[in-house]
Amino acid sequence: MAQLLEAAMLVCFGISWPMNAYKAYRARTAKGTSLAFILLILFGYFCGITAKLLTGTINYVLAVYFLNVFTVCLNLLVYFRNKALDRRAAGAAVPARMRHKTAAA
Repeated sequence: MAQLLEAAMLVCFGISWPMNAYKAYRARTAKGTSLAFILLILFGYFCGITAKLLTGTINYVLAVYFLNVFTVCLNLLVYFRNKALDRRAAGAAVPARMRHKTAAA
């Protein structure tokens, strides 16, 4: 029963990550997204995976952990893509004459 409840918890968390990645991808900005939060979630999943491996409870729940890690990694990729888009947009917002003065300084 404990494994079923753990899997249910992971599925509930896991459903939110693809939705978050899609929303962030469509938003095309990293504003409002925390890299530290994403990395903390990944660390938590890796701790859960390590606990499963150390206790020898290798079962279907472990597969759910790996699926969640995959979807959080997708969020990480979208974050870095959006960060690059933000940088590009910030560079395009600076007028050309200002870019030359900044580069010369």
